[in-house]
Amino acid sequence: MSASRTFRVLPGFRLTLGYTLAYLSLIVLLPLAAVFLKTASLSIAEFWNVISAPRVVASYKLSFGMSLAAAAINAMFGLLLAWSLVRYSFPGKRVIDALVDLPFALPTAVAGIALTALYAKNGRIGQYLDPLGIQVAFKPLGVLVALVFIGLPFVVRTVQPILEDLDTELEEAAASLGARRWQIFRHVILPVLLPALLTGFALAFARAVGEYGSVIFIAGNIPMVSEITPLMIITKLEQYDYAGATAIAVVMLVVSFALLLLINGLQAWTASRTGRER
Repeated sequence: MSASRTFRVLPGFRLTLGYTLAYLSLIVLLPLAAVFLKTASLSIAEFWNVISAPRVVASYKLSFGMSLAAAAINAMFGLLLAWSLVRYSFPGKRVIDALVDLPFALPTAVAGIALTALYAKNGRIGQYLDPLGIQVAFKPLGVLVALVFIGLPFVVRTVQPILEDLDTELEEAAASLGARRWQIFRHVILPVLLPALLTGFALAFARAVGEYGSVIFIAGNIPMVSEITPLMIITKLEQYDYAGATAIAVVMLVVSFALLLLINGLQAWTASRTGRER
């Protein structure tokens, strides 16, 4: 063996690339292609009639609107939770750190039933909210609560490692130069955390858009009020309207890809700008 050859643990580039493309084709590309091919059996007029039906449009607004709102809430409170877990020591810290991963381990249907029991009018929490005129279960607000619950770990676990590696000496140096707490956070901490925070936001949004199990119980599935788009797809499938189901799925895919592409582009721009500033 030539001394100039670099030792590689994995096989050569061509073999590794072949395995990668084959795996992606079986798991991702072929199912996506099948969705688009099935939708192609519809004419343009039929496709438009399916995706522009009032109930379907209402489900788009609910699913994407609540997913964006839940991801934004998780980005804010996930950052605060990650900050508390990294920067402070308090009783029960390990228990709280373990509970962050509960939505990953808990079956989504169980989470939906538990949230419904808590936030129903006679639930442990809902009984105190109902006299105030706040209805959570079987309302769009219930969808938001469920999506916040299942998306929080994505932000916390994305931001937490960055905070652990963040050198506190930079903050101390900024404080010694007279910077206030908000200035330190704005100019020292946030530029480093922003790419990870955007990644957590994108992951939470992607999970929320396709969430089904934890939402259908607490949403109530009221037409034009609390029907999510995945439920509309399931309804089409139960009616053996496979082309209609894939048409709705195509719209979800296109919009989701566009939003994720925008978020990833913003993340890359933020990372490059931070690198230039350094």
